[in-house]
Amino acid sequence: MRLQQSDPMFNMGVDIMRPAYNFEPLCGVTMLTGEDSTKATGAPPVVIGLVWFTGGSRVRKGTGAGVYRQSVGQRLSFSLGRYTTVFQAEIYAILACVYEIKFQNRPEKYVRICSNTLAALKALKTV
Repeated sequence: MRLQQSDPMFNMGVDIMRPAYNFEPLCGVTMLTGEDSTKATGAPPVVIGLVWFTGGSRVRKGTGAGVYRQSVGQRLSFSLGRYTTVFQAEIYAILACVYEIKFQNRPEKYVRICSNTLAALKALKTV
C-alpha cells in the first residue's frame, strides 16, 4: 500500500475513450442484369469517375485474379495457387482493386468497379 502512495505512476488517472460507431457504408453495390442493359434506350449513361473491371478464373494449373483500369489500361494479375476457388478469386480481385485505388490516393469521388460475379457482389452487399 505504501508503494502505491509513494509512486506517482499509481496515482495517474485512467485514459478512457468511449467507442464511436459509424455504420454508414462508404460504398454501395448496384447489380444490373443483362436485361437492364438491353432495355436501355438512347445514349449510354455518362460515367463519372474511375472505371475498373475485376475477374477471377480457374484453369488446371491454378486460380488467378485480375484487375483492369479502363482509362489508362492498367492491368494487375495475381496467381492464387491451386486450392483457391473462383469465388475467392473474384473477392480477391475486388479487394485488390479497392486497395489499388486507395494506394493511388486519387481525388475522384466516384469509382465504379465492374464485376460479373453475382455471388461476390451479393456477399459484399451484406458486409
